[in-house]
Amino acid sequence: MKRSNLTIALYLFLIFASGILVGAFGFRLYTGTPVAAKTSADVSPDEWRRQYLAEMQSRLKLTPEQMVKLDAILDDTRARSRQTHETLDAELKQIKAHHMDRVREMLTPEQRPEYEKLHAEREQRAKAAGKN
Repeated sequence: MKRSNLTIALYLFLIFASGILVGAFGFRLYTGTPVAAKTSADVSPDEWRRQYLAEMQSRLKLTPEQMVKLDAILDDTRARSRQTHETLDAELKQIKAHHMDRVREMLTPEQRPEYEKLHAEREQRAKAAGKN
């Protein structure tokens, strides 16, 4: 089957155009500027506080008296948050201990040593994950 010159030219144009599109897409994909989002977890509490106070002062035009009051509010909020965390931690420890006691009661005397071993392994993994 003989192809006309116009058909051959059209095929060559399509191949050339697809090459341009693929090249442009690849260039855009691999040379784009990466986004490095800074999360609040990356900022220390003191740095967050400094940034918060600076933003509040600059955007709201707070007076020095207002800045002192805001600083006191942040101190109170931090203290109340820590107290709440400590209370919750204590309650969670009680719930966990109650769970373990109920599981131990359910197990046979032969199963309990293996449960203690299993529990110790899980605690080690949790501590290792917490450090990483």
